[in-house]
Amino acid sequence: MVFEELLNELERRRARALEMGGPEKLAKRRAAGIMNARERIAYLLDSGTFVESGLLATSAYPQDADKTPADGKIAGYGRIRGREAAVIANDFTIMGASSSATNMKKIGHMKRAAVSRGMPLVFLGESSGARLPDNMGARGMGSLLAQDPHQYLRQRESPWVSAALGLCYGSSTWYCCLADFNVFRKGAILAVSSSLLASLAMNDTVEAEELGGWRVHAEVTGFADLVADSDEEALDAIKTFLSYLPSHNQETPPIVPVPAGSGEGMRDILELLPESRTQVYDMRRILKAVADRGSYFELKARFGRAGVTALARLGGKSVGLVANNPLFKGGALDADACDKIVSFLVLCDSYNIPIVMFVDTPGFAIGVEAERKRAPGKIMNFMNALALVTVPKLTVLIRKTYGQAYINMGGGRNSDEFLAWPTAEVSFMDPSYAVTVVFGLKPGDPGFEEKRALMEKDSSVYDIASIYAVQDVIRPEATRDYLIRMLEIHALRRTRGIGKHLLSTWPTSY
Repeated sequence: MVFEELLNELERRRARALEMGGPEKLAKRRAAGIMNARERIAYLLDSGTFVESGLLATSAYPQDADKTPADGKIAGYGRIRGREAAVIANDFTIMGASSSATNMKKIGHMKRAAVSRGMPLVFLGESSGARLPDNMGARGMGSLLAQDPHQYLRQRESPWVSAALGLCYGSSTWYCCLADFNVFRKGAILAVSSSLLASLAMNDTVEAEELGGWRVHAEVTGFADLVADSDEEALDAIKTFLSYLPSHNQETPPIVPVPAGSGEGMRDILELLPESRTQVYDMRRILKAVADRGSYFELKARFGRAGVTALARLGGKSVGLVANNPLFKGGALDADACDKIVSFLVLCDSYNIPIVMFVDTPGFAIGVEAERKRAPGKIMNFMNALALVTVPKLTVLIRKTYGQAYINMGGGRNSDEFLAWPTAEVSFMDPSYAVTVVFGLKPGDPGFEEKRALMEKDSSVYDIASIYAVQDVIRPEATRDYLIRMLEIHALRRTRGIGKHLLSTWPTSY
């Protein structure tokens, strides 16, 4: 009888914890078409694999214990497409999923388990920030904050992915910013603090969307790697992203079967490139033709659009694609594109993903705006990161590359193999600009074309091939097969495919 009473009490407490914020709050979310925290976990994880950690946790303050089931943050382990992962989901129905002494212990525990056991950590963000009045005053600050000196440390031992799925303030913002990948659901808000607090601080009205809506983070800050229309779409994106990555940095990414029809577009790939060197086109069409069918997964598509960063597969193996896109700014790399590419280089090098670069750029964006956005520093960040990469780097020069961008985009010894199409040309700057700089002539002036021909001399792909500054000039239709073979050759055999991870502590946001 005593044991039965004890077991009944256990079941009562478990049932209460599973009720979350109660039927009314859950029904309100359901009516709005927004998943609750437990529904998100169930959708993300393979059916029947979730093992919860801290179900019976509550607020450390006795007066709040009965109204804080699981203390507003649901944590545990499960499998995503057959691989183990740790997951934390904020339960906004419990005090806005605000941060407290108890639930921060949960986050710390899951992070330590993910890192030490080598599995991804998934953080599903939606919270109001620090719990008040718990954190107020010197005692609150001294008791609740800074109890884990590694709370915000990222050394990229295992992947960390996040989703902004509602109002994200305080810790939700911090943990999203620390992630390797963040998907942003339309309607979510991510900022340091709420629009109300920002309005009070600024003595002016600030709208939440303007403060930290999806357009801000997809197009201005570049924080959002991908934008989703629904919770389900966001969670699917997390599954897809993780499919390209290993479970931790001491193993290589999974190899998958090559889909039927992969490479079929190669025979006509040259038709995607305009004959005129000045005509724009979308480089992404070339990338999709080269990659395994259906494997192209672009990151930060709305930010720094002169650069392209995408995960994909070649021959069933994960690769990171970095490219110029002449469709935007003629492919001239601005500060945003540099930030975007550096972030991607860090991701690939940290998780043993080879990098393949496709080049067609007139150089870096210049002018007053570029200098005010710290272009020189961004260009050197890019160069420094590229030099620290220890996974295989292959570069394909498609059309043109000028000046410093030649180096940043893998020219010379900045790639393990530097290849070129017959359509390529290399020089210090556009020959037309060079004529104006050196001779003061403009297009249409007498003698301009003669001087332009002089400046174009020795700029062909065969000139650079003759001094072995490119390792080969290949037919465009052979690109896919050539890259697959080169990746086989440059696999990191002595380290079983594991790089040195020299970029593992590079800042996640800057």
